[in-house]
Amino acid sequence: MADNQPYVREDVKAFLTLLEAAGGPALADMTLEEARQSYVALHGMADAPARDLAVIRNLCCPGPAGDIPLRLYDARESRDPSPVIMFYHGGGFVIGDLDTHHNLCTEIAHQMDLPVVAVDYRRAPENPFPAAIEDCEAAARWVAGSPEELGRKATGIVNIGDSAGGNATIVVTQQLAKNAANVPVVLQVPIFPLATDAIGSHSLDEFAEGYILTKAAILFFDAAYVPDRKDPRAMPILGQHEGTPPTVVATASLDPIRDSGRDYAAALSHAGVDHVFLEVSGGTHSFTNLRQAIPSYQGELERVFAAMKMFLGQN
Repeated sequence: MADNQPYVREDVKAFLTLLEAAGGPALADMTLEEARQSYVALHGMADAPARDLAVIRNLCCPGPAGDIPLRLYDARESRDPSPVIMFYHGGGFVIGDLDTHHNLCTEIAHQMDLPVVAVDYRRAPENPFPAAIEDCEAAARWVAGSPEELGRKATGIVNIGDSAGGNATIVVTQQLAKNAANVPVVLQVPIFPLATDAIGSHSLDEFAEGYILTKAAILFFDAAYVPDRKDPRAMPILGQHEGTPPTVVATASLDPIRDSGRDYAAALSHAGVDHVFLEVSGGTHSFTNLRQAIPSYQGELERVFAAMKMFLGQN
């Protein structure tokens, strides 16, 4: 019955109709290289243009398996000591990279007026769990040490990421709480994160097909990443929540992993953690990277920035 259909905002409906008409193979039916190229193509077509910034520079830092590529974004050529935003990209730990989230990172640096360091962590299946997490943690610790190559002095770390990167956001925060870095994590922003085991959740079955991210794609990523479901570095809902820094959790109502983000926000509530929970009503997974195709998503991203600014004491 129509009354049981979920609410889908009009610009989302138009884009979903366009994607359906375009056809093409499902992500889970592609080769690994095709899947990665498809992800680049989707964001290239659908995301808002990159912002012009004073600084966009590739860097690298030492990691557990060799140097980790990074990219620094800053609206200012130089700046006084400040928090530094660590960005961990989505893509199921399989298909994303620095380029798939380049436009988004320029937007974060522009809107927040803080340095952003994006991490090009090792991906599965070539490097399954916990390789990506180890790289993200190593990069955050390196930035926290304000190395000369960064050209900025960090007063704190802000962890932010989408989807798989939302998982990394929470995990890196937990790891740095257990073993402190040179400066503390002052804020974390997991965006439509995978914080719990999505398999068996209500939202995974309700939005299995037709809403950008599919159940089949999630199973494809899971088979490649091979997470240990008993390890908090894979399922951060199992980690320690008391003492978590201020947090902005964002979910989307039509996202198959929506319930994972809701569950994490609930865990923060039970632990008495200061946080803001935002849900994009009538919106999908990847709302951060589809802002040209779905114009209303820009306002949703700016709600996230507003919550971040509140916690950081910015006007």
